[in-house]
Amino acid sequence: MQDDLKDLLANNLLANDVSDEQHQYQDLIAVFNHTFSSEFNTRLVKGDDEPIYMPANTDFEQYVSCAYHRIIFAHGFFASGMHEISHWLVAGLARHQLVDFGYWYIADGRNAQQQAEFEKVEIVPQAIEWIICVTAGFTFRVSADNLADIVIDRLAFQHKIHKQVQTYLANGLSTRTQALVNALQAFYNTKPLTLADFDYRGMYECEAV
Repeated sequence: MQDDLKDLLANNLLANDVSDEQHQYQDLIAVFNHTFSSEFNTRLVKGDDEPIYMPANTDFEQYVSCAYHRIIFAHGFFASGMHEISHWLVAGLARHQLVDFGYWYIADGRNAQQQAEFEKVEIVPQAIEWIICVTAGFTFRVSADNLADIVIDRLAFQHKIHKQVQTYLANGLSTRTQALVNALQAFYNTKPLTLADFDYRGMYECEAV
């Protein structure tokens, strides 16, 4: 798999420098699809609206059925692609047969209790998102995803995500996540992950939370 990715690089199909300005969604699509489209019949797709996961052979609202599963991310934003990929990596194969993996999503404007529940289920996917962002040399930003007039402790949320990252680094990643990590490392020429790669502003205030 890594040799195949290097061949793609040599043919200028995926060539890119590692910087935020150079992280192009087309590259992420190419790496993801090269890694997963054959085995899992799943493709990463740029969307023009809100992100959504569409299983194969399913009509839903404006989305017309097609023969493969689609991870549709928002407006060509690299960060959106990484976030939606992380949810696909978390979801089991049964959930891959359901629109948006069968999850009920409370939209922006959640109250404090709803926000707490949202953050609880987002810890795992955002930990994976952080891992694949670091692997790609891309800046991870924790997403509380709420513009409602409530106080959100983003730092406390990031502490929890960081603890989950520690667990993954200690115990290992799932097969699919590790496959993507390997592919991104091959493409972006990044080094093996260490806990030091996940330092963030305010991390040493964790004990006070």
